[in-house]
Amino acid sequence: MSPVRPSDGSAPTPLPTDPQDSASKLDNVPVSLPPDDGAVDEPRRADDASLAAPPDTRELAAQFEDEKPGRVLSGPVGLLFTGVTVAVALLALWQVFFPLPQGSKYYLIIFLTGILPMVFLAYPSGVRPPRRRPATAPAAGDPVADGATAPPAADDARRGGLTLVDWLLALAALVSCLYPVLPVTLGAGGGGYDAFLDRQGLLVPLDVAMGTVLMLLLLEACRRTTGWILPAVCLLFLAYGYYGGLLPQSWAVAHAGLDFGQLIDAFYNSDSGFYGTPLDVAASYIVLFTIYGAVLDLSGAGRFFVELSAAAFRRSRTAAGRTAVASGFLLGTVSGSGAATTVSIGAVTWPILRRAGYPAERAGGMLAAAGVGAILSPPTLGAAAFIIAEYLGVSYLQVLGWATVPTILYYLGILLSVEIDARRSGVRAVVIDSGSAWRLLARFGYHFLSLIVIIVVLATGASATRAVVIATVLAAALSFLDRRHRLTPARLVEALRGGVRGVLAVSAVCAAAGIITATTTKTGLGPQAAALLVSGAQAVSSEPAVVLALTALLAAVALSLLGLAVPVTASFVIGWVIIGPALLNLGVAAPAAAMFVFYFAVLSEVSPPTALAAVAAAAVTGGRLVPTMWQTLRYALPAYLIPIAFVITPTGLGLLGIGGAERILVAGMVSALGVTVLAVAAGGWLPGVGPAGVPERIVGAVAGLVLLWLEPVPVTIGAVLAALTVAGVLVRRGSAGRAGGPSVPKQLVPGEERE
Repeated sequence: MSPVRPSDGSAPTPLPTDPQDSASKLDNVPVSLPPDDGAVDEPRRADDASLAAPPDTRELAAQFEDEKPGRVLSGPVGLLFTGVTVAVALLALWQVFFPLPQGSKYYLIIFLTGILPMVFLAYPSGVRPPRRRPATAPAAGDPVADGATAPPAADDARRGGLTLVDWLLALAALVSCLYPVLPVTLGAGGGGYDAFLDRQGLLVPLDVAMGTVLMLLLLEACRRTTGWILPAVCLLFLAYGYYGGLLPQSWAVAHAGLDFGQLIDAFYNSDSGFYGTPLDVAASYIVLFTIYGAVLDLSGAGRFFVELSAAAFRRSRTAAGRTAVASGFLLGTVSGSGAATTVSIGAVTWPILRRAGYPAERAGGMLAAAGVGAILSPPTLGAAAFIIAEYLGVSYLQVLGWATVPTILYYLGILLSVEIDARRSGVRAVVIDSGSAWRLLARFGYHFLSLIVIIVVLATGASATRAVVIATVLAAALSFLDRRHRLTPARLVEALRGGVRGVLAVSAVCAAAGIITATTTKTGLGPQAAALLVSGAQAVSSEPAVVLALTALLAAVALSLLGLAVPVTASFVIGWVIIGPALLNLGVAAPAAAMFVFYFAVLSEVSPPTALAAVAAAAVTGGRLVPTMWQTLRYALPAYLIPIAFVITPTGLGLLGIGGAERILVAGMVSALGVTVLAVAAGGWLPGVGPAGVPERIVGAVAGLVLLWLEPVPVTIGAVLAALTVAGVLVRRGSAGRAGGPSVPKQLVPGEERE
C-alpha cells in the first residue's frame, strides 16, 4: 500500500505498520459524519482525512443517472435558463389548481415548448470537432509544452460553451412545439389549436413538416440525454410502421402498412403520440415530485435522514451496514432515483463502512442495492409508477399500496445480507459520533411531516398532484425552523430550477416514447408480440401453470435485457405495450402485470453489465467495477425473484396488498421465509447459528425458489427444505464444536491480524 501524500505537496505520511495497533486505534476513535455541504453558512471543521466526502455529490450523481451530465450554465445563458425553468415550474404548480381551459393536451404543448429548447441548452451534443494542431511549436511554459493535455472539446462544452447549432436546434424546437397553438394561418396550415385538432387524420404538408421536425428534435434530445440506444429503438419502431406492410402477410407481426403522413399524424396529432400518457405523467406528476424532492433536500431533510440512521445504530458490529441501508430507505422515500441516492448515502456512509472493515466491492454492492430501493420505496416511486396509475386508471395511493410489501421484503433481504456479512467477514464495531436519535427526532423530526401529509391527503381522495404541492409548500415553510437550511427566495428559485432541470431528460424520453406507443397502437404490434411470447412458452408445455411460469421467466429476461439499453421509464413503456398483453392474456391481474413490468424495468440499474447504481457506488468507494456489480446483484436478489411470485399464482396478489388480510398475511410470511433462506444461501451464514456449507446453501436456494410458488404443496415442500437447511447448519456447528475447531470462523479484513 502506498503512502498518503498530503494535498499541500509536503512529504508523504507513511501508513501505520502495525495493523493490530491501527485497528485498535480506529475502534476507539468515534467516526464523525462528513460536513453538510448543503447547509447555509455552516462552518467547516477539520475532519479525519479518511472521512472526507467527495467534493460535489450532486455532480458525481449526475454522471450515473439515466441521463448524461449536462452543461454548467452561467452568465446570461444561465439567467435565461433559470427564468424559463422557473416559469415552467410555476406553470406546473398553477395547472394543479387552475387547469388551462383549453384542456390537458394544450398544457402538454406549452410544457414541451418550455422543456425541449432547454434540453439543447443544458446538454451538449457530445460531438467533438476535429482539433487543429498548432502551426508552430508551443512556447516554453505553455501547459501543453510542459506535458499537460488540453481539456477535450466535450469538457469545454460542458463548462458552458454553447454552439450555433445548439441555438438553432433550440429555436427549431420552440417553433415546432408552438406551431399547433399559434393563431396564425400559414397557407393551409396553422390557424391555432382548434384548427390543428380539426385536421387530425388529414394533416396538410406543413403539419407533416413540423411534425417531422419535432420528431427529429426529440430523437436528438434523447441522444444527448440518454445516448444512442433509445433513438435507435424509436427509429426501429418507425421503420416497422412504415415498412411493416411489405412483410409477408403470413407473419404474425405483419400489418397493412402506414404511409409517412399517417405516422406523423399519429405522433403529432393524437393522444397516443408525443402528447400521450408518458409526457402527461412527466408534466403533471414527475415535475412536481422532482420540485418537492429539491425543496426537501435543500431544507436539510436528506442530511437529517442520514444522521438519524447513523444515530439509530451508533455502536454495534452491524452499525455501519445498518446505517447505509436505513439511509438508502429514508432518502429513497423522497428521491426516486437509484444512482443519486447511492452517491448521496455513499458519500456519508462509505467512510464508516471502510472504518468497520468492509471491502470496497462489498460496501459498493450494499450501497447500490440500498440506493436502488429509492425507486421501489413509497411514497416517491420511480417515474414509471405514475404511468402505472394512468394506464390502469387507479389512484397513485393504490400504486403505493401495491409497492409496500415488496419494499419491506426487499429491504429485509438487504438487512439479512448485512447481518450475514458482518459475521462472516468479521467486520469491526464502530462508534458513530452522531448524537442521540431521540434528540435528532425532537429537533428535526418535522422533516417527516411533509411525507405524512402526502399519504394523508391521498387518503382523503385528493389527487397526487395536489398532495405533493401541499407537501412542497409545507416543506418550504418548515425549512425556516433550521437556520442553516432555510429556503430564502434565492434558494427557492434554486429548488424550482433544479426540480425542472431534473425532469428535462425524462420529459424528452416520455415524448419520444410516443413514437413507440403510437406505432404499437396503429399496427396492433402489442397483441401480436404477446401472442408470439405465449406461443414460445406453449411450445415447451401445454400445462397452463407451466405456460404462465415460462412466460413470466421469458418476460423477465426480455425486460432485463431491454432495461440494459434504455432508461427505466422507456423500458416500462415498451415492456407494458409488448409484454403486458401477454401476461394479461394468461389471466394475470392488471396490477400484478404492471408491477411485474415495473420491477424488472427498475432492476436495470443493478443488472450487469450496465448497472448504473453499481457503477456509481464503485466510483464512490474506489472498488473494482465487476465485483461491485456482482455484490449488488447478491444484495438485490429478492427484487429479482419476488415479482415472479406476483404473477404465477393468484395468492401472489397478496404481496401487492390485494385479496384480504388472510391472503396478504400468508403471502407476506411465506415470502419473508423465502427471502431469508435465499439470503442464507447467498451469504453462506445462518444468523445466530453459524456458517452454512455448500449442501445447506444448495438446499436453501431450492427452498427459497420453491416458496415463491405460493400454493399449499410448494409452500409445504419449501418449508421442509428450509427446516433441513437450518438443521444442516446446526449439525455442522455441533460437529465443529466437538472437533474442537472454531464454530464461527473469522475471515481477515484489511487492518486486522489473526489472534
